[in-house]
Amino acid sequence: MVKSYLKYEHSKTFGLVTSASSNSVWSPDEQIPNAGTRSTGAGRAIVGANEEILCWDVKKGELLGRWKDTGCSAEVTVIRQSQTDPDIYAVGYGDGSIRLWDSRTATVIISFNGHRSRITALAFDHAGVRLASGAQDTDVVMWDLVTEVGLFKLRGHKNQITGLQFIHPATAHIAAVDGDDGHALEVANGHSGLDSDHAGFLLSTSKDALIKLWDLGYQHCVETHVAQTNGECWSMAVSPDSVYCATAGNDGELRVWSLDIAGLRQLSSYAGEDPEKRYINERGTLYRHGKDRALGVTFHTGGEYLAVHGSDKAIELWTIRTLGDVRKSLARKRRRRKEKAMAGDLKTINGEKHAEDDNAEEDSGTVDIAEVIVPYVIIRTGGKMRSMDWAGARAGKSMQILAATTNNELEVYDVPTKRKEKKPKSDEPPDYNRIFSIDMPGHRTDVRSVALSSDDRMLASASNGNLKIWNVRTQSCIRTLECGYALCSSFLPGDKIVVVGNRNGELELFDIASTTLIETVKAHDGPVWTLHVHPDGKSVVTGSADKSAKFWSFEIVQEEIPGTKRRTPRLRLNHTRTLKVADDILSIRYSPDSRLLAVALLDNTVKVFFVDSLKLFLNLYGHKLPVLSMDISYDSKLIITCSADKNVRIWGLDFGDCHKALFAHQDSIMQVAFVPHNQDGNGHHFFSASKDHMIKYWDGDKFEQIQKLDGHHGEIWAIAVSRTGEFVVSASHDKSIRIWQQTDEQIFLEEEREKELEELYEGTLTTSLEQEEETGQEKGEVVAAGKQTVETLMAGEKIAEALELGMADLEIMEEWKEIKKAQPNAAPPQRSPIFMAYGNISAEAHVLSVVQKIKAAALQDALLVLPFEKVEAFFTFLRIWAERQWNMPLTCRVLFFMLKTHHRQIIASKTMRPMLDAIRGQLRGALQQQKDEMGFNLAALRFVGNEVREKGTKEYVDEEAWEEEAKGDKGRKKRVFVDVA
Repeated sequence: MVKSYLKYEHSKTFGLVTSASSNSVWSPDEQIPNAGTRSTGAGRAIVGANEEILCWDVKKGELLGRWKDTGCSAEVTVIRQSQTDPDIYAVGYGDGSIRLWDSRTATVIISFNGHRSRITALAFDHAGVRLASGAQDTDVVMWDLVTEVGLFKLRGHKNQITGLQFIHPATAHIAAVDGDDGHALEVANGHSGLDSDHAGFLLSTSKDALIKLWDLGYQHCVETHVAQTNGECWSMAVSPDSVYCATAGNDGELRVWSLDIAGLRQLSSYAGEDPEKRYINERGTLYRHGKDRALGVTFHTGGEYLAVHGSDKAIELWTIRTLGDVRKSLARKRRRRKEKAMAGDLKTINGEKHAEDDNAEEDSGTVDIAEVIVPYVIIRTGGKMRSMDWAGARAGKSMQILAATTNNELEVYDVPTKRKEKKPKSDEPPDYNRIFSIDMPGHRTDVRSVALSSDDRMLASASNGNLKIWNVRTQSCIRTLECGYALCSSFLPGDKIVVVGNRNGELELFDIASTTLIETVKAHDGPVWTLHVHPDGKSVVTGSADKSAKFWSFEIVQEEIPGTKRRTPRLRLNHTRTLKVADDILSIRYSPDSRLLAVALLDNTVKVFFVDSLKLFLNLYGHKLPVLSMDISYDSKLIITCSADKNVRIWGLDFGDCHKALFAHQDSIMQVAFVPHNQDGNGHHFFSASKDHMIKYWDGDKFEQIQKLDGHHGEIWAIAVSRTGEFVVSASHDKSIRIWQQTDEQIFLEEEREKELEELYEGTLTTSLEQEEETGQEKGEVVAAGKQTVETLMAGEKIAEALELGMADLEIMEEWKEIKKAQPNAAPPQRSPIFMAYGNISAEAHVLSVVQKIKAAALQDALLVLPFEKVEAFFTFLRIWAERQWNMPLTCRVLFFMLKTHHRQIIASKTMRPMLDAIRGQLRGALQQQKDEMGFNLAALRFVGNEVREKGTKEYVDEEAWEEEAKGDKGRKKRVFVDVA
């Protein structure tokens, strides 16, 4: 009988507020309606959390939504909100895929896959119908969100894309018209000269320090500049009125560029191009207070402020002065120079010269950018910055900023604007304050130890500075206590007290019920690396880097309450024995039968002592590097050790013989743990967790790997197995704590090995396809936006299979029709069982259903898989679809793509011509009919619109009647409303 095992699956993730791999986006309350909660008015924060997207209520700190695509395990890298439809979010992932999410339903609308590596930049166009994506593979891909296809791929950058922004001269022009009388006159005269049908322009920046301007209509690069003088360009932002563009780089350098919108408008209206013309002009360089690289730069939606942040604990706000303010500032400087000159500090001639220069500057409009954009305030944040977003569209008396930090925290800061201060008395920066923060649901630093209570209902997680107690069922944080740099922890019997060993050699005892520190014991001279409670629950042993293991018994002492005669019972740790060893102790374990004590030392050995006499029983040699963790099975017969040498060794505790050495992981193995009981015969099964982001489940008797648990995106520091063995808890460098639940699904070792081989084959297949694409594609600026994946290959195979079946069925049915003419009662032929299974459908309907089931984004890549000999068969079905007018948009799309792809072979083939003529005839008639139908519907909609407008009623104030009433004797003002139909 083949042995089966029960499968463990990832069930829940908690302890994560925001991950450092992605940016954060602020959204108003109204845009994510939730029937169960009342809106707080502070807005929502949409953040990446490993492979999920979390939606937080900024004010309450509540988790409102969790968006996760079950088919994707890659981490979220970029989030962008559509400005046209604020409920739509584009999310880029680490595997190069992009998904469009609808925040109201928390579902994926469209998914794209066109990049070979992680997405680093996303941008929606002004109409919200196109999406530009940039990745580490240096390509920029343009996606059409209506037809759900990749339009083209722009190549030109030599490094990771760091910023993308659409520039549309038509919309920028309208924005300028709203605020400028001169332009308004130009539009009124009808001389705007802009082409609304032009596809617009795209600005892109990259780590290759270049900024490029792309013409999307003609699909080529118009202009290239070196954006930064000292290394990479890390971020880019364009002001809302498209006047300024800011690029940020290393050493605090911030470059400002002006965009020639009028020139771009001219360029979009005719095909010619002036080689001398420059559309991006450098305005100057600003230098930030922080000298690290800038990770983010963004303009306020009102266009009055600019925010920049690096990887340090600060956001720098700059204010953009109006022309009037700039003139006042220059006049002030001129006055000071004159005063100095009059005082004799400078020569009068120089003063006059400077004044003339200032006048020239002011007149020509080339004022130094340092006069226009000036520092406003530096906001000091609670952790190192990862990203920021403006919270709130308008800057009134104050503005809010949402800051996401790398230490798993979200903060909202309130900064007063200049309007609030009527007369600024001095140049002091305004006072800002932190109004909200979301930090309770997670640790600030990596969790180094996890421990479960005896009933598996509570979980203790300890990190540098914090000990948190969680409810395992609801994943909510019950208690947060301050502690030292925790290295190990455990619940004491009764589950009311947690003991924590820290880096300073101290043991800290915490009472969970009262959330208090009971006692701090200076236990060792070095870090307490490990501790283990005795199986009888009456004592605990600790191991430290000071080369000693100390035994502590639990004592209840009666303490006097100060100021009263009453006494209260108090738990104390009483030091009973000390075991001195030759090297630092890294791990220590009691055997469940309380007979033996195993101690792992820094010299790569494990020593086993008798508990009662502390005499040496066994010496376990074999590891090449120190043993980091170990565990003893429920029957005290096996001990497993894991080491930094990536091996797990299984030893017998009778004679100390090594049963097996397993090369278990690709990096140091941090912890191993046996299932604590033998209810289902799994007492010798164990888990191992490693820095290679993997947890593995092993059979200690057969020395076989049962299952891989893949899900963490960082090094796994600690695991804990429940007393029942029903779930495993793991804590990782990605700040998340995950629960892996045992299911009723059975797994077999042979099947698992086959799955692993399939995954390996698919992985090598896709990488080989990518290499072929790289070598096969022309090195042009613009190439097709496609990527062969396992999904597209399988889709192509399905189409080929359907075509084979369909052509065979068409021939059978043609023969039957011929026979039926001669013999009207002839029996129908024997068709393929597949057609019968689908309800005796026709071959053409079956092929159409197969093509329809393929996602629009993957269809073109699937059609590329088809060899040319299948094209003729495909065209046969396309003719039938056109004739019967089945799904005309899909029919036309497939036909035009096939014609474009196989153009040369089709021209050379004589058999294809009559077929194409037939398709053309059918297609023209069908398209004309659809065109007439759409024209009829449009005319009807216009008619209905006119009817609605005519029946509309408007109310307005009659000013004359109002004035007459005002002159009346009563002295009362009355408004008179007149209804006009």
